[in-house]
Amino acid sequence: MNQLTKERADELLRSASERFMVVYGDVMLDEFVWGDVTRISPEGPVPVVDVRRESVHLGGAANVLANLVSLGTRASVVGVVGDDRAGERLRTELKNAGSVTDTLVVDGTRPTTTKTRIIAHSQLVVRADREHRMSVDAGTETRIVETLKKAIEQADAFLVSDYDKGAVTPRVLAEVLPFAYGRGIPVLIDPKIRNFDSYSPATLVTPNHHEALRLTNTEDHTDEGLKRAAHLIRERLDCESVLITRGERGMMLLEGGQEPVYVETAAREVYDVTGAGDTVLATLAAALSAGASMLEAAVLANHAAGIVVGKVGTATASAEEIVNAIQRES
Repeated sequence: MNQLTKERADELLRSASERFMVVYGDVMLDEFVWGDVTRISPEGPVPVVDVRRESVHLGGAANVLANLVSLGTRASVVGVVGDDRAGERLRTELKNAGSVTDTLVVDGTRPTTTKTRIIAHSQLVVRADREHRMSVDAGTETRIVETLKKAIEQADAFLVSDYDKGAVTPRVLAEVLPFAYGRGIPVLIDPKIRNFDSYSPATLVTPNHHEALRLTNTEDHTDEGLKRAAHLIRERLDCESVLITRGERGMMLLEGGQEPVYVETAAREVYDVTGAGDTVLATLAAALSAGASMLEAAVLANHAAGIVVGKVGTATASAEEIVNAIQRES
């Protein structure tokens, strides 16, 4: 039941390459500082890292865009950056990743969300975050709504990537979700608890299992517990479907009034789960925009997630990698 042929996967991903996606959410810059530790600081009991190299990656909603482009679709992301160097760097990285247009909104009162990780001998030493998690102000909300509505008019799917950093607000969701849903395109949401009751209308909501249990006030991690949680989420939001991601246990899809379907994980080796949720959201949207059934989209996304967790750092999966992975299993 959970099988997807190589030919069908290839057909869906080829069709997706003709689609345009709009992502709305919290864009971030992930900085990595790599080095070695050879001594302890005389100023305190902390390691001194001799820096060897630095790298940057797109994070949050920007990583969703990177995943969409890697799958072959055209995409733009609407988010908020500060009037700072990190914001300029994020713009450059988005352009290099293949973003169709520059649709970022500048808010000079807040910094561009940046996570800096210092890594020595493959071990994370410390992470420093620069961010404001308060919701953006009314003026910024207005600019976000205007930018989104203009972009959505051309879109084949709309994705919300909420990382609880303040760019996603109830007011924007209330104005934009009905607009996108009313156009008949897939509307997909990777949720956070703060804005939960604002995620309507939607085609698909994709909480992880921890979020699903917290959202429904339960600690029952069994299949039956997650099934109840999925039904409660669907009823509370009146959304079409709920997909709960379960890490090494795969996914559970509740579609309409049907019984849930369990999709086993496709990961062979897990090195890093960073950004796997971004990959799932992007692949689901690409598949649904290309005419996939909800189950076909879930299976495709499961294979994509299995690829990225086998890579170190925030990663993406290409259409070719996904098709090859499906071929190996068939």
